Amino acid sequence: MSDSTSPELLIGASPERRVALLARMANRHGLIAGATGTGKTVTLQVLAQAFSDIGVPVLVPDIKGDFSGIASAGQESDKLRQRAVRTGPDDLQLQGAPVVFWDVFGEQGHPLRLTLAELGPVLLARLLNLNETQTGVLQIAFRVADDNGWLLLDLKDLRAMLNHLHEQRAEIGPRYGNISPASLGAIQRSLLALEGQGGERLFGEPALVLDDFLQTAADGRGVVNILHAERLYRDSPLAYACILLWLLSELFEQLPERGDADKPRFVLFFDEAHLLFKDSPRSLVDRIEQVVRLIRSKGVGVYFITQSPLDLPESVLGQLGNRIQHALRAFTPRDQRAVRAAAQTFRSNPGLDTETAITELGVGEALVSVLDAKGSPTPVERVMVRPPASQMGPISPEQRSRLIRSSLLAGVYDQAVDRESAYEILRAQAEQALQKKADAAPPPRSTRSRAAPASATENLLGSVGRSVLRTFGTQIGRQLARGLLGSLTGKR
Repeated sequence: MSDSTSPELLIGASPERRVALLARMANRHGLIAGATGTGKTVTLQVLAQAFSDIGVPVLVPDIKGDFSGIASAGQESDKLRQRAVRTGPDDLQLQGAPVVFWDVFGEQGHPLRLTLAELGPVLLARLLNLNETQTGVLQIAFRVADDNGWLLLDLKDLRAMLNHLHEQRAEIGPRYGNISPASLGAIQRSLLALEGQGGERLFGEPALVLDDFLQTAADGRGVVNILHAERLYRDSPLAYACILLWLLSELFEQLPERGDADKPRFVLFFDEAHLLFKDSPRSLVDRIEQVVRLIRSKGVGVYFITQSPLDLPESVLGQLGNRIQHALRAFTPRDQRAVRAAAQTFRSNPGLDTETAITELGVGEALVSVLDAKGSPTPVERVMVRPPASQMGPISPEQRSRLIRSSLLAGVYDQAVDRESAYEILRAQAEQALQKKADAAPPPRSTRSRAAPASATENLLGSVGRSVLRTFGTQIGRQLARGLLGSLTGKR
């Protein structure tokens, strides 16, 4: 399993030998599966830090709030050293990894924002849980904004566009398609629900710049980007899934072709991966499968973390060459099917009953099969996962605050910016229309009539402005290019 040109990422040891993942094969993607409490988080921590050590930046969602310990050195103990003697490495050096914390709500990390224009109508429709007809109306809103050069940056921009479609649907409909008031109302209600979950914090500027996820530290180690998602996952799991899908799309669109280099350019971990596919329309699942297949040529490795392989479509599961399977329970018929399916994804080992072993694995044990130097899966082995060099469990709030303040990105995303976009442009148009109407009005019949207070027009305009949104910019007539998953057409 050795390759003189590629680093190895030690996973652990079987009774016969140590088992490692070739960095050159890491962009062939992977799966970390197993029931709750079987050791998936520690395995994830080991892999994330191993990638960091060879200079590969990664993104890890922290759903349970316990992954921040990777930023701090592990604690010395006899148990830790005994495990290292058994599994490797021989020279275990306790240290933390360079980290950057992110948080949509800006509470446990740097604010992570996207613009609606970047997300695109396909992923936004998924986020809002719209049906096919409502998705079509949303696509019209984006297309009209594109054609007029109106930026869609945040939720008030989208409200402005929906209001514009409602008022101008007689003129817009013949060119773009029918616009149902009922669909507009349904989209507005979905926006209200998203706002109630804090979704307005996700959209706006300054928006995330992809290069800020691709950093290396001064010592050459890759930065571990930790997306604090405890509240996000609890309150809006669809928003969590859409962020990761957007990032996958952007990596595919923006990174140049790289081929099979000696190590990946970036590694993306998808925790609770079932959310990416649950109740998703077939068209979106097909696009995800397409991006996963093609993104390896950009030097990106994608690792799905879930309880059962059955959580992933066959078309995606078949692309995951590196497999780490922790214990599964077989109490119900569905559990038994999951065990059988997991066993069948491995290359068989004559000396191991894979299906039985899956139900017998202890905490920290896993069945492992990785790709060898020729790209073929190795026979499955029962492996004791090596100990992490960093702390297991979360760091203190004080440590987190210090790391956030000392980050290279401190101050870059902290202050929201609200520039001219669809909301402001449409409000200005309404203002001009009211002014023209006022100029064309006949003079008052009686000198006793009092002029309307200056604030009356302002109040009316404010009412109109509050009913609309805010985003698309200043390049008139230019179609905005979006990522494969967020585009109107599926290509730039």
